[in-house]
Amino acid sequence: MEDWPCAAVRNADLAARTTLKVGGTTPLLLEPGDPEELRRAVTWVRERGFEVRILGGGANLIIADGEVPGPVIATDRIRRAFRYVPFELRMDLGGSREEEEADPFVEVQPRQHFPESEPTPRLVAWAGASMPGLVGMSKRLGWSGIEGLAGVPGSIGGGVAMNAGGSWGDLWDAVERVRVIDETGEFKDLLRADCQPSYRNGNLGGAIVAGVVLEFEPSHPRVVDEEVRRYLLHKRQVQPVTEQSAGCVFKNPDPELSGGRSAGQLVDEAGLKGRTRGGAQVSEKHGNFVVNRGGATAADVLALIEEVRQEVASRFGVELATEVKLWGV
Repeated sequence: MEDWPCAAVRNADLAARTTLKVGGTTPLLLEPGDPEELRRAVTWVRERGFEVRILGGGANLIIADGEVPGPVIATDRIRRAFRYVPFELRMDLGGSREEEEADPFVEVQPRQHFPESEPTPRLVAWAGASMPGLVGMSKRLGWSGIEGLAGVPGSIGGGVAMNAGGSWGDLWDAVERVRVIDETGEFKDLLRADCQPSYRNGNLGGAIVAGVVLEFEPSHPRVVDEEVRRYLLHKRQVQPVTEQSAGCVFKNPDPELSGGRSAGQLVDEAGLKGRTRGGAQVSEKHGNFVVNRGGATAADVLALIEEVRQEVASRFGVELATEVKLWGV
């Protein structure tokens, strides 16, 4: 048996693990069960000369048909999310002085003894925690800050890495700190000011997200629930949230170059909504989404994206850059 750093699966299908449902296979899928196993898996892949490919919730990603060269690390077994416990509260719960330097990314027991209200409520989430799940958790707790993630698929690790967001704001607006695996293979904790995230870029370089601490404003479950419902209603009206897609395909261009138009507006004005290639289609609801109508291949999707890019460039002189990540292309 191979000396793998964690649980692993040979010749694993990847398409089913993505929100677009296209793509090939990997010769080896590594499945770490906690952040430490993730760190060991990243080191194991690097030591063997392979590119580190992290597969979270499978959103914002297009995987080429055929076999992806090298192993893939999946984070769907690293899904824990729990309330952050500051040192003062640890002591109130009977902790010892030795816990002063306790790791905030390790859950503290007993969970049921938290106070009903906190001045600065926070959640700790490991990389594989789903963004919809975190929205639901904050809603139940009555904590405000990530309502705009409602309807956004994928994992928090990927969301932090790309600074997921929309008209509501950016994910990093709620990030207090992030734990990454740096280029040396060690854990490193970074504050928001250390990273200076920008549009669709967490500015982490080659570091891998292992976990994040999210900071919230105290509110009420009913209030947060109403906000989540409002965002979901709006997104369902203008985005194909119930269809198979990778999310927004293109980054919004510089407003000075596009006349203030978003990528989706440019695609719409070019008359490309509904354009198809094989089983792939430019969404009829939103021009910045490509959906899998059933049976699409990665080749279909990629050819359609390139067709859209060329037509937008030809009509408006604007080069659209892809927001989705491409593997094996």
